[in-house]
Amino acid sequence: MKAEEFHLNTKAVHGKSETTKKSGPVVTPIFQTSTFQVPDIEEQSLVRQGDRFYTRYGNPTHTAAEETIAAMEGAEAALLFASGMTAITTSIIAVIKSGDHIVAQRELYGGAFNFLSRWMPRFGVETTFVEATNPDQFAQAIRPNTRLIYIESPTNPTLKIVDIERVVEIARQHGIPTFIDNTFATPINQRPIELGVDVVIHSGTKYLAGHSDLICGVVLGSRRFIADLRETRITFGGIMDPHASWLLLRGLKTLGLRVERHNQNALQVAQFLEQHPRVKRVYYPFLESHSQYALAKKQMTGGGGVLSFEIDGTAQDARRFIESLKLFALAPSLGSVESLSTIPAITSHARLSPEERASAGITDQLVRLAVGIEQVEDLITDVQQALNRAA
Repeated sequence: MKAEEFHLNTKAVHGKSETTKKSGPVVTPIFQTSTFQVPDIEEQSLVRQGDRFYTRYGNPTHTAAEETIAAMEGAEAALLFASGMTAITTSIIAVIKSGDHIVAQRELYGGAFNFLSRWMPRFGVETTFVEATNPDQFAQAIRPNTRLIYIESPTNPTLKIVDIERVVEIARQHGIPTFIDNTFATPINQRPIELGVDVVIHSGTKYLAGHSDLICGVVLGSRRFIADLRETRITFGGIMDPHASWLLLRGLKTLGLRVERHNQNALQVAQFLEQHPRVKRVYYPFLESHSQYALAKKQMTGGGGVLSFEIDGTAQDARRFIESLKLFALAPSLGSVESLSTIPAITSHARLSPEERASAGITDQLVRLAVGIEQVEDLITDVQQALNRAA
C-alpha cells in the first residue's frame, strides 16, 4: 500500500512512510541541533533550501511532523511555527500588503481579532468583520482590493458554524484566497481542504499535541504557498525547536483516539448542562438544539471537545462555578487530555472591548469547558457539584 491510501489514523501514526521493511529507528529521532555541517561550499549552497542547513530554515524532525500533518489534513505541504499566533500572523503577512483589505468573521479567537483589528491598520490594511453564520455578509463586504477571506469554524468560544463551502464559493467568484483556523475541529472532525479552502491553520498546542506540554502552530496549503511562506518564516524567525516538534509527533499518533473520546465526553456534558435549571444556554454544535446542527453534521464528523454555556445568574456566579470545579483545571487553552475551564471574557477575549465582546455574544456569565478524556461520569459529577456551589 502507498501512504496516501492509508486511513487518517494510520497516517497519524506512520506519517508518509511506506510499509517497505527497513532498518532504522521506529520513532523519528530528535535532530537537536541549531546548525548542520557540510563537506564543501557547493554542498552548502544546495542544502540551504532543505532541512539540513540551519534550524531556523528547517530541521528533519520538523519535516517529519509537517509531512504527517499534511497527510492527515489532505494538504500538499505544511509548515511548523513557534505558536498558533505566529502561524496566523506570518501567513497573513505573507499574502497581504499595505492598501489591501481583508474580510473576516467577527467571532474569532481573541488574538486573531486583535491582530486584524489593531495591528494590521498600523500597516495600512483594513479588515471588515462580518457575522460568521451569514455568507451573504461575506459577499457584501468584498471590495476591489480584498485579498483574503479569513474564517474559523467552530468559533471560539460560542461554537458557531461557518458554511465553509458557501464562503469558498463566494471567494472563488472573486479570485480571493480563503484561510481557516481549524484548531477546534482538528483534521479528525473537519477537512477544510476537501471543502475547497486554500490554507488551513492550527494552533498545534491544542489537539494536535494534546498534552499541555508544548507551544506550536501549523499552516497547510499548496506546495507553492508553503514554499513562499517558508521564506517569510525564515525572515520573521518564528520556528519551533526540534524537541517540541518531536513531542508533537508523539501526540499526533494518538490524535484520532483522543478526539473520539473528546467528542463523546463533550456531547454528554453538553446534554447534561442543557437540562440543568442553573444553565441559561449551552453552545455545542452537535446538540440537536443548536441552530446550525444540520450544517455541523454536514461538514463535521464530530462536535469536538469544547463547549460553552451561560450560567443563569451573575458574573460572580460564573466565577464561583469555575472556582468550585475539581477535575476541570482553571487554565487557558484546550485540546489536552485533561479537562480545562475558563471564562473567555477574562482570558481568551480579555483584550476586546466590552462592546466587541457583546457583539460576539461573549457575556461575563459565559463559561468555556475544554472537555478532556477522563471518565465522563466523573466530569458530570464535578460540573453538578460546582453548579450547586455557584447557587
